[in-house]
Amino acid sequence: MNKTLLSVSFIAALVIWVSCSNKANKVSSAPAPGTDTNNTGASVDPKKASEMFYSFKMKAIDGAEIDFNSYRGKKVLLVNTASKCGYTPQYKQLEELHQKMGDKLVILGFPANNFLRQEPGTNQEIAEFCQKNYGVTFQMFEKISVKGDDQHPLYKFLSDKSLNGWNDQEPTWNFCKYLVDENGNLVKFFKSGAEPMGEEILSAVQ
Repeated sequence: MNKTLLSVSFIAALVIWVSCSNKANKVSSAPAPGTDTNNTGASVDPKKASEMFYSFKMKAIDGAEIDFNSYRGKKVLLVNTASKCGYTPQYKQLEELHQKMGDKLVILGFPANNFLRQEPGTNQEIAEFCQKNYGVTFQMFEKISVKGDDQHPLYKFLSDKSLNGWNDQEPTWNFCKYLVDENGNLVKFFKSGAEPMGEEILSAVQ
């Protein structure tokens, strides 16, 4: 009797652990272009979504204006970053990925203080931290909010399927990743645990 109860308890615990592990490393992918994910009979025009992505203009961490129109024809990986997070060492892998892929992939870092205030620094402090500790050369932007009432319009686009066509997932923590394809369409969402040099991301950006 006790052995049976222990076996049942072990199996239940294993199922819960597997479920939690899958959620922590969740990868979401886009459905077929134009798919109605709400089952309303309407669909989002992929061309309209891509033009919205390319319409953004934002300030780099040094204050220079960056026009997203310059990213046409390239895959783009967007990451919300923080300097005092357990995932902060991913900066190293992001730089490695940047060096590996060259012009085939654009990596954009967006410092954000949304999660336990783990990015308290000024833009200058963040830039110095990234350069000193990880030799970051990929494009970093000024600090923004990636969720909540003051969410930046870019992250509103990335996390609202009425705008991007399929995805409602906003960042769940620091170092979540969104992948936009060469045509400006959002195609994948990776949670924080997905490593930049891991197989999931490498296979997606090739």
